[in-house]
Amino acid sequence: MSERLAIEELLHAEHLPHLWCPGCGIGMVTGAFLRAVLALGLRREETVVVGGIGCSSRAVGYIDVGTVHAIHGRALAFATGIKMARPEFTVVVITGDGDGAAIGGNHLIHACRRNIDLTCILFNNRVYGMTGGQLSPTMEAGRRASTAPYGQTEPAFDLCELARAAGATFVARGIAAEVRALEKMIRQGIEHRGFSFIEALVPCPTEYGRRNPPAGAVDMLLSDKARAVSVSEAAAMSQQELQGKIVTGILHHDSDKSEFQAGYAELVARVQGNRGTLGGN
Repeated sequence: MSERLAIEELLHAEHLPHLWCPGCGIGMVTGAFLRAVLALGLRREETVVVGGIGCSSRAVGYIDVGTVHAIHGRALAFATGIKMARPEFTVVVITGDGDGAAIGGNHLIHACRRNIDLTCILFNNRVYGMTGGQLSPTMEAGRRASTAPYGQTEPAFDLCELARAAGATFVARGIAAEVRALEKMIRQGIEHRGFSFIEALVPCPTEYGRRNPPAGAVDMLLSDKARAVSVSEAAAMSQQELQGKIVTGILHHDSDKSEFQAGYAELVARVQGNRGTLGGN
């Protein structure tokens, strides 16, 4: 069976064509995720994808595994509950820079801190694409948005640095222009035992491109590709040389830190043991 036919089996074909704008990179990364699912041989009935609100989170409407379309900013909270109830499930969160870093930023921090075995794929298009082009926390200074018509004045979040500092044990960044590399990162993130955070930079020609050069989808992809440097390349560059660059690859990987559910199971066993002792007395 061809890859295309296999991927189509993981899609709700009756909901196609999709609603994403021409040139949007979300579909490219969604395809990378589906190829990772196929490569890992994940069982549909034991895989859950949770989305919040926003352009990227609409992907859950097209993916034919277990899916939850959660409320704005709360995808990681829903996913945590699912993983605690069914730890044998593979649980993946699809979110955006607005949903995951602004409205849901606190949930992101604490999911990283707990190191619970979830994979979070955050589609970063640097803008609120669904609701009118408002700026997001990842928009670079000087860039324009409907809520920053004269230019963004605040510094942008480096979400990978945030995730690493908060405790995530697998942190990676990729770009839609290098989708096969991104696919590999997603696969490795799902295989990792602990909290995996993968930032995927995607173009939004409709809301971001209309206010910021380059405007066209292809030019936006080429611009990200020109700015991208690998982790190994970045290690040989000065901070001045790294200004304006996008560092891609696996930025952090820690396999020694305990996953949240292991400690929780130990606590439950200890509490239950104590209750038995108290009951015996």
